[in-house]
Amino acid sequence: MIIWNKIMNQKKVILPEPLMELKKELKNKSKKSFKDENLSPKETALVQKIKAQTCILNKNNVTRTKAYLDFYNVHPEIHWAFLGHMVSRNGGWNMTDLKGGLLPRLLTKNEADSFFTFLERGNWLIFQDAFPQFLVYEESKKNGQNLFYLLKHLHVSTFMETIWHHFWREHDPYILTVSLIINEQSYLESRVLENPTFKKEVFSKLEFKLQDFLSMNHILFPYVVDGTVKVAGQTLHHFENLHKRIILGKQLYAILFSDDQRLKMTEKWANSTPHTGSRMDYWPHIFNHVDEETPSRLLKTRIKSCQLLPGSTRFYSPKLIFVWKNRMHIRAGIADWYKDWRIIYYLINSKENIVGEIKHEYCKTLERLEFAAITKKAISLLD
Repeated sequence: MIIWNKIMNQKKVILPEPLMELKKELKNKSKKSFKDENLSPKETALVQKIKAQTCILNKNNVTRTKAYLDFYNVHPEIHWAFLGHMVSRNGGWNMTDLKGGLLPRLLTKNEADSFFTFLERGNWLIFQDAFPQFLVYEESKKNGQNLFYLLKHLHVSTFMETIWHHFWREHDPYILTVSLIINEQSYLESRVLENPTFKKEVFSKLEFKLQDFLSMNHILFPYVVDGTVKVAGQTLHHFENLHKRIILGKQLYAILFSDDQRLKMTEKWANSTPHTGSRMDYWPHIFNHVDEETPSRLLKTRIKSCQLLPGSTRFYSPKLIFVWKNRMHIRAGIADWYKDWRIIYYLINSKENIVGEIKHEYCKTLERLEFAAITKKAISLLD
């Protein structure tokens, strides 16, 4: 089913005036081919500079995550930069989970490596598409001149080029942020979700299907209240569904930016807590980047209602740079995902009130994962 049909279950959806204007621009957008030699030497040098800067910062999840936050601190009107930073933190936590105290008991080494490759490729692809857009915006601000015509030379979607022109005129952070959500998830669709290797090695695996059962797809946004770290967020089920990923992105955006006070507390936490990939970053009472377990220790329940039981060791959650080497990536294919203007129906602001309560659900997940690890260990001892 075409994805926009899933958000149009009514007889008629009327686009607000700003989106009607975008509709016209997208329908009339020229799709003529271009050549780099059409740029002046100064413009060509700028494009190359942006590519080089992006490549340097796209080394691993830690460098990408920091780059998003650094950019947001200078350009806070670009809301997606902070949303991207917080989601990228979760990507890093998911990566280190594969080498932590629980998942290695449930996955083989090859399965863990396949999952990491999947997570790392998606994280890398999003950055190499999104960050050049940010750098073009930064250069446009610096020069007081719209430079978004350069985006096509950076292989950015026609859709986003149109959106950036609109943002330059209208300064609407909501339309820009949701457009970037649509863009990055659509960009991933053909390059990761429909990739035959990932379909075989990741999506067809029982463990990936169990993510729904174990609710392992939590996105957590830590923030501090009266010295205590709390978490807000959402859970994604059926990661392979583009529509659901876009809707989740909108919900996460609402959680972060609809409550000014919580936004400030989340920003404060992010700026005072360097991203390492270890879940110790937000809950040091539950996790430690040093493995406290002894090899001979019998597995037993350690956690209940987000508290360690008396005498229990913390869960091992290592720093990313110590457990995963930097990966060399194959160059991303050059193709524009944008095909139909009706994708802009996602830009309608439904103004949902998303509470984002997730602590109880996340703690239950830890309990289920631990139980699964204990059960698997017990079965292996019987074989």
